[in-house]
Amino acid sequence: DSMKITKQIITLLVAFFLCLNSLRAQEGVVPDIEDINEATNTNQEIVDGFTKEDRELLEKASEKHQFDADVSRLMDIIINSLYTHKEVFIRELISNASDACDKVRFLSIQNPDYLGEKKDLEIRLEYDGDAKTFTIIDTGIGMSKRDLIKNLGTVAKSGTTSFIEAISKGSSLNLIGQFGVGFYSAYLVSNKVVVTSKNNEDEQHVWISTAGASYTVSKDPRGDTIGRGTRITLFLKEEAHEFSEQEIIKKNIKKYSEFINFPIYLRVNKTYTREEEIPEPEKPEEEEKKEDETEETKEEEKKEDDLEVSDEEKKEEPKEEEEPKKKTRTINEWKWDWELINENKPIWLREKNDIANEDYIKFYKALSKDQEDPYAWDHGQTEGEAQYKYLIFFPSKRPYDMFENYYGKNSALKLYVRRVLVNEQFEELMPRYLNFIKGVVDSDDLPLNVSREQLQQDKMVKMMSKKLVRTAIHKMLKLAAEKDSDDDDEDDDNEEDDEDKEDTTEETTEEEKPEKKGENKFIKFYENFGKNIKLGVIEDTANRNRLAKLLRFYTTKNAKDLISLDDYISEMKEKQEDIYFLAGEDKETMLSSPLLQKFKEKDINVLLLDDPIDEFCVQNLGEYEKKKLKNVAKGDINFGDSDDKQKKKEKKLREAFKVLVDWWKKLLGSKVENIKISKRLSDSPCIIVTSEYGYTANMARIQKAQAFTNQDKKDSSYMYGKKTLEINPDHPAVKELREKVLKYEVPPHEVEDTAVLLFDTALIDSGFGIEDPHEFSARMERVLKYNLNVDRFEKASPFEVDLDDEEEESTEANTEENVDMDAERVEEAEPTEEERSDL
Repeated sequence: DSMKITKQIITLLVAFFLCLNSLRAQEGVVPDIEDINEATNTNQEIVDGFTKEDRELLEKASEKHQFDADVSRLMDIIINSLYTHKEVFIRELISNASDACDKVRFLSIQNPDYLGEKKDLEIRLEYDGDAKTFTIIDTGIGMSKRDLIKNLGTVAKSGTTSFIEAISKGSSLNLIGQFGVGFYSAYLVSNKVVVTSKNNEDEQHVWISTAGASYTVSKDPRGDTIGRGTRITLFLKEEAHEFSEQEIIKKNIKKYSEFINFPIYLRVNKTYTREEEIPEPEKPEEEEKKEDETEETKEEEKKEDDLEVSDEEKKEEPKEEEEPKKKTRTINEWKWDWELINENKPIWLREKNDIANEDYIKFYKALSKDQEDPYAWDHGQTEGEAQYKYLIFFPSKRPYDMFENYYGKNSALKLYVRRVLVNEQFEELMPRYLNFIKGVVDSDDLPLNVSREQLQQDKMVKMMSKKLVRTAIHKMLKLAAEKDSDDDDEDDDNEEDDEDKEDTTEETTEEEKPEKKGENKFIKFYENFGKNIKLGVIEDTANRNRLAKLLRFYTTKNAKDLISLDDYISEMKEKQEDIYFLAGEDKETMLSSPLLQKFKEKDINVLLLDDPIDEFCVQNLGEYEKKKLKNVAKGDINFGDSDDKQKKKEKKLREAFKVLVDWWKKLLGSKVENIKISKRLSDSPCIIVTSEYGYTANMARIQKAQAFTNQDKKDSSYMYGKKTLEINPDHPAVKELREKVLKYEVPPHEVEDTAVLLFDTALIDSGFGIEDPHEFSARMERVLKYNLNVDRFEKASPFEVDLDDEEEESTEANTEENVDMDAERVEEAEPTEEERSDL
């Protein structure tokens, strides 16, 4: 390093002397003023080597020529560089048709007779699977021969833009076209395009082109077949034959143009079923004669029977004979019919007061494909630099795969510009932690690029995103406030109900109890999406304080119900300055933690963080409402109630236990950084806490469980907080250990094992793991031997068994068995009393 520094100094000195010499050389040369004036005059006359006279001669003798270009090649570059997906041609053509219908509607307001016989403004699409064609028909304004040449024959010539400029600047028409290239997206999928158009001011004409250097326009020999409007037929390329299939066309219409103002019909092939009678087979003539003869005989028999009928029977009405059921069969028939595709209307364009809740729910289910009703929604519009309308929904249940690809998943908001889908998942509108919110954002003046697929100005998008995030958070805060107010009302109602039902003795089970109003609203929502809110606290620094108001935690005083940080602050003690929290694996383990003993004794509430992300969230939050968030497992604890007497007592305790602390610290070595008297403990002998800027036991457990964490202990050891052993001076085990240390200059091994074992149990009690389980079990074994008055170093020895005694016992058992068997035989041989009597 010293060599490098010296080299740099030498280089700087050399450069300095060179500059000094150049300045000295220039000091002796002073240019004359006349020379400077001549140089400036010369520079003014000669430009790029040409004098003034040369430039005048060039202008007089110059010839003007137009740039020449391969039009077919230029069209190919324009079309294939603008659009990334082929199916967008459906969006572009429908948008053009919608603009054409909007123009007619505007002109019909000024002149109602302009519509003529074609009063229905609509868009129809049809396809031919055999001919591989795709056709779109609209009843819009149509184009004259001049319009066909001007609009379709000129690239980047927008008829919509010209129309707006012609009528009035600043008009509020909801027209979509801007750039004049949407029509040419048809060549993404077709080799040939045929446009038939009829305008009220001209005859019907046909425009044909193959995206080459030329096109043809001619009068339609069929006459007026359209009435008014435009019919565009695409002859599909071989690789685009899929767009002559019904389901693909329907899918893309719903995706891009579902909310166009005008009805969009698709000619579909539908299946109809009908029942048809099965004709009876024809019978031969001989069988027919026999049937006629039998029928005649039956009629004669009936007449004879009728003569014998009594008067009473005559009065009765004769019963009608049931006709035999005719056999039928089901026939499936295929018919072409028009089907309305865009049934869902853009309800976000309507006023909120005119929309029923059922309409919102129906729209949400159609938009998100979710079977459940939404938890809540927000509908409105913004004014100012970024003007847009929005309708956002909060789902009632969390998707099963919400966190499977968290950093790769985009926002679920759909971006529309003049009701045309621009992007289905626009990642810049909503941050990742709010990707569960579904809905639409529609802007009329959002700056797009030519392909309508990307936004031009990042500033506008950032402004929209900022407002949308604030809107979503404000809605959640409003829902949380409604929950709290519902709880207050519910408490008042419960008091009145208790007074009315003092005499009743009916008991209700938990299933029969009425559900709380508030709990079923925001608390259920928080159980589903609380992790997203915590991620927002970590990631979104601008809205961190707003999101903190939505956080909910369990506490030592209320381990069953979630409460907010505001509720916690309202229940704080008078001299309490910090918000205390403890993070762990589950509530039950934390409630029994020795770290909370003094807090329970002083009746101080502590937040219980049982979610793995909670500790990350609270650490990033830092403070709330000027109250510092303090981890009870880290650093020193100050309850704010210490006085001079208490400080004097603590000083005396430190002096009394100094010998024990020094000896214990030397015994444990690098396992602990410090040993001190604890302010946290009341029942346990000791506990482990960490430094302020390191991992707690819970954080260390989470980090070790990560699949891609750094497993090298040397590299990651600095993140694990230094351990501090806090001892309880009031505990009998600590008192006795102090007496042992004071009694012996060199305490025996039993005392050392006891001290280390106390440290190991404190590790387990604090949530840490044992580094060497084998050493721990061996130490535990030695302590047990000591308590059983067994030599701590005595090893296992074989247990002695007298084998001779076992042989004697076995022989005795055999003799007893033989005696028993003989007795049984004698009993079997002796006759019974009955047998004797018989004898």
